[in-house]
Amino acid sequence: MQSSRPLLALACAFSLIASGCGDQNTEENTQDPKVEINPNPYPSTYVPIAGEPTVITNVTILDGIGNIIEDGAIYFADGKVQAVADIQNGQTLETPENVTTIDGEGKWVTPGIIDNHSHLGVYPSPSTHSHSDGNEKTDPVTGQVWAEHSVWPQDPGFNRALAGGVTSLQILPGSANLFGGRSVVLKNVPNRTMQSMKFPDAPYGMKMACGENPKRVYGNKGGPATRMGNVAGYRQAWADAQDYKRKWERYEQEYKDGSNPKAPKRDLNLETLAGVLDGDIRVHMHCYRADEMAVMMDVMKEFNYQISTFHHAVEAYKIADTLKQNNVCSAMWADWWGFKMEAYDGIRENIPAVHNAGACAIVHSDSDLGIQRLNQEAAKAWSDGKRAGIDISIEEAWLWLSANPAKSMGVFDKTGSLEVGKQADIVLWSGNPFSSYTKADKVYIDGGLAYSMDDEASWPVSDFELGQVGEGDKK
Repeated sequence: MQSSRPLLALACAFSLIASGCGDQNTEENTQDPKVEINPNPYPSTYVPIAGEPTVITNVTILDGIGNIIEDGAIYFADGKVQAVADIQNGQTLETPENVTTIDGEGKWVTPGIIDNHSHLGVYPSPSTHSHSDGNEKTDPVTGQVWAEHSVWPQDPGFNRALAGGVTSLQILPGSANLFGGRSVVLKNVPNRTMQSMKFPDAPYGMKMACGENPKRVYGNKGGPATRMGNVAGYRQAWADAQDYKRKWERYEQEYKDGSNPKAPKRDLNLETLAGVLDGDIRVHMHCYRADEMAVMMDVMKEFNYQISTFHHAVEAYKIADTLKQNNVCSAMWADWWGFKMEAYDGIRENIPAVHNAGACAIVHSDSDLGIQRLNQEAAKAWSDGKRAGIDISIEEAWLWLSANPAKSMGVFDKTGSLEVGKQADIVLWSGNPFSSYTKADKVYIDGGLAYSMDDEASWPVSDFELGQVGEGDKK
């Protein structure tokens, strides 16, 4: 019997040829449009106040990075610092003709104050339940909420802070949750919308909280009810974020390789946490006790993210060396302590002690009243340090109000010091800014005059304030 193998081989060959011919007539495989996530869906529409070339002469200058010029001059134009000169030491300042000149005899110039912990706009004045929009107390982990979507631009607190020399501020969610949501950085130029105040290209922050607040709020609502429950909540959320991040990385790689993968479902909460893991969003963490800050730095290392700043940090002085080693700032009050158990070990020398250890120290407000006189809060801490034998100069202490908060918020390349090329966020003070008698004479933001003490027409007034004149106030 004749074998059928040659016939089978011939049939197979013919089939392959036919199949190859058929491929030429089929359409090439195509990919669906790639799913892209806009990292900044609500971009800034901020437009600086129109300014004019200005030089301030015969003035004492604190440059914000640790230097003092006792007989100096500063020239700013086009929204930027153009030149700073030490006249006493023979430096000169060349300026164009017709520049506005201000004689600063007896006055001081500093960078604008930056408050990296404010709730203006989300807990505005008047303080009513209908305006209380800073804490989303519905779940311990709410990374999906953004403080900017609660900011009420008509909050009179912005205007009061401006009169106190505050040129930029970070608006944070409250501290009820383990993960409270995203923060937003604003230029303190009161306007009609949040986006018209939003600091262009400032990184987002994320508010976290440890200690008493989350366990108090959620102890009877399913937990966490203990500090160990708090930490378990952070760790699970970070683990979920890692998994979410891997899914998107897998999608990106498969799409790059030519496949047509299905994009993961968006999760706005995990998206924020993944942004932290990617290094795009900065962590700002409400934390009082030294032992808890140490634990949080351990968690930070476990999940490979960076804590930018511990806020309140009343026991930072106990671990200042560890904070320095881990490149974590501490934003602190001058003298708040004892109002709850985790605040009981606060000392008035906290800020200078942290600074003296070489760590990053910041004076913050967390208050619509304290933000009006942050220069005096810094002065209190400075003088308490001196009484304790911690001799820090005024020019060094000003880092607590400008350069260090700018670093913690990720905007030091743009503001926070009077260096050439930086934004002209400048305060002209009536005297030494560490004196309780001194007031902000003029406040410039991006070189535009935002406030002048002797020109009431320059004082911003919100619609809410019209016809409601407070005692000792004018409208």
